[in-house]
Amino acid sequence: MSVALAPRRARTRDASELRALAEAGAAELAGGEGGEASAHAVVAWVARHFDAELAAVACSMADAVLPHLVAQSLPGVDVLFLDTGYHFAETHETRDAVAAGLDVRVVDVRPAQTVGEQDAEFGAELFAREPGLCCQRRKVEPLRAALAGYELWFTGVRRDEAPTRTGTPLVAWDERNGLVKVNPLAAWTFEELGDYAGAFGVPVNPLLGRGYPSIGCEPCTKPVAAGDDPRSGRWAGLAKTECGLHG
Repeated sequence: MSVALAPRRARTRDASELRALAEAGAAELAGGEGGEASAHAVVAWVARHFDAELAAVACSMADAVLPHLVAQSLPGVDVLFLDTGYHFAETHETRDAVAAGLDVRVVDVRPAQTVGEQDAEFGAELFAREPGLCCQRRKVEPLRAALAGYELWFTGVRRDEAPTRTGTPLVAWDERNGLVKVNPLAAWTFEELGDYAGAFGVPVNPLLGRGYPSIGCEPCTKPVAAGDDPRSGRWAGLAKTECGLHG
């Protein structure tokens, strides 16, 4: 089912408690002689310390690997989909497949303005003239508002995606959003994502097989040549490399 609701109940812990949990989790999951914890172990740690109703999965609908993985330990978890108004049709189709096929609750997170309302205020195609402002209004601000009631959020950020992401930790305190941030797939490769999706029949955006290893809004996403940086198709030709969701 697809809904547009806030968390189902209020937080039970304040920021200081959550920050301490994040620090403890980061230390525990970094591992000792056995090495860094697996993605499954990271999700299991979350399930031991957090209620499913106060956790959220951010998903761009490039694939449903992260929602599927998290739902094994936290069934019914909220999956936040940033419905920017600029997505590919294939991305919406993948969102619908996730809502229908996984044990999750898809939450459509929308900007305060429709594309038409934004165009009326700022002029058409703000994404081409001021992409940072467009992302701020259609992604960053809506997500920040949506996360306000949760204690923890999962992201699919991986270290191999771009040089800016090589230091991604498994667990951290997200100061800007005021909650715990968990990146279970940080150490995974693009190939490992595909292997998992194939093994479990997880929904995958068809664009991944058409040269789009990183999928964002349609006007700002181009195909990538084999061997190139997976995120080089995002804001191609611009200095911009991140939408601002992750710093």
